[in-house]
Amino acid sequence: MDKYESLKLKNQLCFPIYLCSKEIQRRYTPFLDEINLTYTQYVVMMYFWEYGSSNVKQIGKALLLDPSTLTPLLKKLETKGYITRTRSEQDERNLIISLTESGEALKDKALDIPVKIGRCLDLNEEEAVTLYQILYKVLMNVEKE
Repeated sequence: MDKYESLKLKNQLCFPIYLCSKEIQRRYTPFLDEINLTYTQYVVMMYFWEYGSSNVKQIGKALLLDPSTLTPLLKKLETKGYITRTRSEQDERNLIISLTESGEALKDKALDIPVKIGRCLDLNEEEAVTLYQILYKVLMNVEKE
């Protein structure tokens, strides 16, 4: 066996995961362009649609985004009129981020995006559930470190 076998792309788990991530985000682009969001902005908006108001620390923890990524993204969403950022009355260091009416209304425009993406991926329900479970198992193991 070739001593460099472990370095071949075909033997890397990370490579197909990376390619899939890139391809899936590329497939999202035309649908997200229709609602004027990037993929990362869309993920943040889904967080708000599910959980409502939150602070930067909670959002970052849930989405595994560091403040240097999250802060400019939130500013951009605020500029678009989808969220507001206000200082907490209890602790001025804490920013509370909330959806605006426009941000909430965007939810209806985004409603069909998961179905459209599902068609692009061509996985049956069982395959999709299995893939989801495996990916989250990997994420949980990575987070432990």
